[in-house]
Amino acid sequence: MRAHGPGHVTRSARLGRGALTLFVWFAAAGCASIDPQPEPQPEKNFGTYRTAPPDQLLVSVLPEPLLERTVTVRPDGMISFDLVGDIPAAGRTLEEIGKDIEARIGEYKRGARVTVALAGSLSTSITLLGEVKVPSNFALDRDMRVVEAIGRVGGNTIFAQRGNARVIRVREGTTTVIPVDLAAIERGDLRTNIWLMPGDIVFVPPTFLARIGYAIAGITFPFQAIIGSGIGGIVTTVMAP
Repeated sequence: MRAHGPGHVTRSARLGRGALTLFVWFAAAGCASIDPQPEPQPEKNFGTYRTAPPDQLLVSVLPEPLLERTVTVRPDGMISFDLVGDIPAAGRTLEEIGKDIEARIGEYKRGARVTVALAGSLSTSITLLGEVKVPSNFALDRDMRVVEAIGRVGGNTIFAQRGNARVIRVREGTTTVIPVDLAAIERGDLRTNIWLMPGDIVFVPPTFLARIGYAIAGITFPFQAIIGSGIGGIVTTVMAP
């Protein structure tokens, strides 16, 4: 048997450590590539709600007799309430509005205690359009990402072009279109599963074949209506006594 010297053992050890290092590096790189995280988004605090048009507020004044009204924040940012008239509301918290009404109404109702509750957060609504099961809008009253919002309206239809969805956002007169890849999100790539903001529009477009189908349906619909009416008249005539 041939004996190996110390140099051979040292070279073998170095090669072994190098191979192990490369293996660990590739394994780490592979793990990182299959577990992407969403890009950081601006934090939103829904805990301190500030009203805006056209939010609806429920104002209650005690003691008895109870005075209670549902008021709407007008486009000028004001609300109107019995005895005190117009009160600024836009950009203020419910507690701030309540204290303001309480201070004003104290001249007419001794020991008044005012409570203001949010009856409808209409200013924070988002809209979902296109190939979703139930196109609609609803109030964004808490933190929500794109996929959760789409799931809330029943998910996307079978005709959705899932790799080309988008969020349309208007801020200070500037419109931004943010791409959303629903197919990639389903595979675990969450980078485009962004946080939504009040006023956002989520649009899921149809596939190319679906657009062709919709175009053909739009062209043939008037003829279908005419043919349907004609057949209905014939059937009525035949069945008439």
